[in-house]
Amino acid sequence: MKIKNFNTGIRSDSNLQSANLDPEDNTKNKKYVRKLLKDIAESSFDSLKQNLDKAYHNEAELNGFHPINEITGLDSIYTLLWIPLKTSFPDLERRDNLIIGGSFQDKVFVSCISHLTGTFSNPWLNVPATHKTVHLRVCEAHQLKDNKIFKSYILIDTVDFIRQAGYWPIKPSLGIEEMWPGPITGDGTRHVNHDVNLSTASLEQALKMQRSLNIKPEQESNSKETIREKLLNHPQKDFWHPKMMWYGPCGIGTARGLTGFVDHHQLPFRLTFKERDYWKIGHYIEIGDGNYSMTGGWHSIQCIYGSKDWLGYEPTNKKITMRVMDFYLHHEGLIRENWVPIDIAHILNQIDIDIFKLIHKK
Repeated sequence: MKIKNFNTGIRSDSNLQSANLDPEDNTKNKKYVRKLLKDIAESSFDSLKQNLDKAYHNEAELNGFHPINEITGLDSIYTLLWIPLKTSFPDLERRDNLIIGGSFQDKVFVSCISHLTGTFSNPWLNVPATHKTVHLRVCEAHQLKDNKIFKSYILIDTVDFIRQAGYWPIKPSLGIEEMWPGPITGDGTRHVNHDVNLSTASLEQALKMQRSLNIKPEQESNSKETIREKLLNHPQKDFWHPKMMWYGPCGIGTARGLTGFVDHHQLPFRLTFKERDYWKIGHYIEIGDGNYSMTGGWHSIQCIYGSKDWLGYEPTNKKITMRVMDFYLHHEGLIRENWVPIDIAHILNQIDIDIFKLIHKK
C-alpha cells in the first residue's frame, strides 16, 4: 500500500501568490485575534455590536455550524449568532485550549479550540434552559484581511450542547463522551514560535498521513474483520503515536490508540462511506505552527451514506457533505493528539434527521 502524493487544497487561481507570513506577524495575529474573540464572547449587550465591529469586516462571511450555516455581513453575525448566544448564556466567558496561526496560499489565518462557558439561562436552538453550567465546545478558523476578520469558519458542537442539557437525541456513541482536554504538552496557548522548519515539518506530516487515508481497504473486501486488520496495518500506523488520542465530536466520542481509533470511528466510518472523496472541493486551510498543525475543508468530504455502521442510522444512499477540521499535536516525532470537530447535526440533517425536533419528543 503506497501513499500517493497529490495536492489537497485546490487553488482558485493558478497564478496565486502565496502569502509569506513572518513568525513575528503570526505571533501578533494570534494575540490580537485571541483578544478580539474574548471581548466578543464576554461582551455586555451594550458593547457586543462595538466589539464585533472592531473584529469583523462589515461584509464578512461566516460559515457556521448547523442550523446557523452560512451567513454574510456583520448585522447577520450579530443578529443570528451572537444575540441568541448572549441571551441564552448571559455570563458567557471564553476558555482557550489551543491557538495557532499561519498562512495557506494567499490567506492568513488564526485557528482555535476553545470552550464558551456560561450558565444556560434561556433556551437556545429550541433546547430548554437548565440554569446550569454548559461548556460549548467551539473550534474556529478566522481568515484575516487588513487586520480584521474577513471570513470565519465556526463549529460549535451542538450535539454535545444537547447532551449537557440532559438530552440524547441520537444513537449511542462508540467512543466515550467527555470534555476535550488541552494538549498534553501544556503549550497550546503559547503564542511565540520562530521555528519555521518545525512548522513546515508538522504540516507535512499531517498532510502525508491524510493522503494515506485515500488507501481504502474497505473497497477491496466485504469482511469487517479483514478490513479492520488492514486498517490496523495500514500506512497510517507509521504516523500515529502509540499513546495517540483521537478526540471526536459528540456522537462519535474520544478514542485512545490506533485500535480505539479504528474500532470506535474509522472502521464504522469507512463501512458507511465506502463511496467518498476527500478534498474534492478542497481544503480552505492547511497551516503548521511549531509542533501543531491544522487543516479544514468547507466541505472536507463528499460521500454517500451507505450503511448504519457509523452513527447507527439506516442507509439512505444519499450524497452528503461534511464540515470537518483537524487539529494535530506532533510530539516525539509522531502525531500524538488529534482534535476533530465535525458538524454531526449538519450530517444528520442531510439524511432527514432533525435533532432539534427530536428533543421535544422525549
